[in-house]
Amino acid sequence: MTDQLDLPHRPRRNRRNPVIRGFAQESWLTSQHFIYPLFIHDGTGDIPIASMPGCARLDMDGLMREAQGALEDGVGAIVLFPATPESLKTLGAEEAYNPQGLVQRALRRLKVEFPELMTITDVALDPYSSAGHDGLVAPDGRILNDETVAILCKQALSQAEAGADIIAPSDMMDGRVGAIRSALDAHGFTDVSILSYTAKYASAFYGPFRDALDSAPKSGDKKTYQMDPANSREALRELELDELEGADMVMVKPAGPYLDVIAQVRQATQLPVAAYQVSGEYAMLKAASAKGWLDERSVALESLLAIRRAGADAILTYYARQAARWLKQG
Repeated sequence: MTDQLDLPHRPRRNRRNPVIRGFAQESWLTSQHFIYPLFIHDGTGDIPIASMPGCARLDMDGLMREAQGALEDGVGAIVLFPATPESLKTLGAEEAYNPQGLVQRALRRLKVEFPELMTITDVALDPYSSAGHDGLVAPDGRILNDETVAILCKQALSQAEAGADIIAPSDMMDGRVGAIRSALDAHGFTDVSILSYTAKYASAFYGPFRDALDSAPKSGDKKTYQMDPANSREALRELELDELEGADMVMVKPAGPYLDVIAQVRQATQLPVAAYQVSGEYAMLKAASAKGWLDERSVALESLLAIRRAGADAILTYYARQAARWLKQG
């Protein structure tokens, strides 16, 4: 048996009390790392989302309450996702760039009531498309890339005009970052940032989100434009293109099942890296915690810390306000 007294290396010395553990801590988590995703609808009252406990489709007043609460909890950024009535969904997704659309009206009110809040908008056609796809759909079912990019530019411009601070294209069309950057700059929105969904995977973890917005594809799937979960090197190719096209920040989605991709992207870029802890990740933690199988606070904070450890500078999470309060409690 080894004589323990003769061991020169004892890693446990750096774990023996909270002060020393603080010296050795490599990753940390604060409310400044969170972006709060919010669902909105154009009706009256807040509508709870059964598959996402604690989340709801918010009416305009509910959105203002959540925005104020986020700021009070130390969360300085939100991202908006609209639930569009079926009557406004079309094959051309024209509602996406309606200056009087739900997102545009929400942005204008947010900028009046909370000018310090960073507002992020989703750029994709699926909430507005009667086909439920992120892009325009040809009669034969193909997703039309270049035609979609032209619509995305209109959508991004309408959001910037309404006051969006950051445009976040989540559609995964080729060339959309460069086209949106050019459109924004040409119209004087040089200070509006682009947070690109650089590596958005065709994941099974999006189910509750699609329930929340009723935005699932009516036919087919999204595998011809979202990335194959089997691939990681492909994310670096997408990253290189987004950098060349002018992205200000890049994102990996989902987060938890793709920590390796987050780490690779972090190593390959000097840009800020975001990661999206998606609805399925959130729903799993909520469900297991409700059963008493997991301690919610512990596993939620651990999962967020793991995303930070992988290299994310910002985390989109439905836990944003709750986690911020937990962190304040210590």
